[in-house]
Amino acid sequence: MYDREPVNLKRACEAAMIPAGTRVIIPEGTEVNLAQSLGGSFTVYVDGNLLRIAGKDADALGLEPPPVPTLPENHTDKDVEKLVWEQLKTCYDPEIPINIVDLGLVYECALSDAGEGKKHVQVKMTLTSPGCGMGNILSADVQQKIESVPLVKDAHVELVFDPPWNREMMSDEAKLQTGMYY
Repeated sequence: MYDREPVNLKRACEAAMIPAGTRVIIPEGTEVNLAQSLGGSFTVYVDGNLLRIAGKDADALGLEPPPVPTLPENHTDKDVEKLVWEQLKTCYDPEIPINIVDLGLVYECALSDAGEGKKHVQVKMTLTSPGCGMGNILSADVQQKIESVPLVKDAHVELVFDPPWNREMMSDEAKLQTGMYY
């Protein structure tokens, strides 16, 4: 099922069970199979369960943490907004290897002035299913990644369910990738 060799965790680390979102600690030395490594987070298979490990814990898997986003030297507000959207595209549903922007989960991303050259970022997003237990984990991932953008003072992520998500909200590329393009 997985084409990678199993990895023994180099240290204990926190993970979230998929799809419930329950936080657990995976002990050091536990054998894991890497199922998905996208956007700096990792979906692993452990003893019949899927778990999501955050990018900050990449070293537990023997991997490098994701790079810190940077702005060009003579940046503009448009550069900041572009980098925010690039960061949103590094957020992945842990079960679907497609970023949340192409999945159509981001309904709104607005930047406003926070003074001293800084920006507030307001995001409205949804989930593929209102009952998904990963909502808090995905929204925290979005917030953390946006707040890693230079000049972003803070980010507020709101989960909304109106309108309800449907596959028509996906990009054409995402529809092709999932076989839903028809």
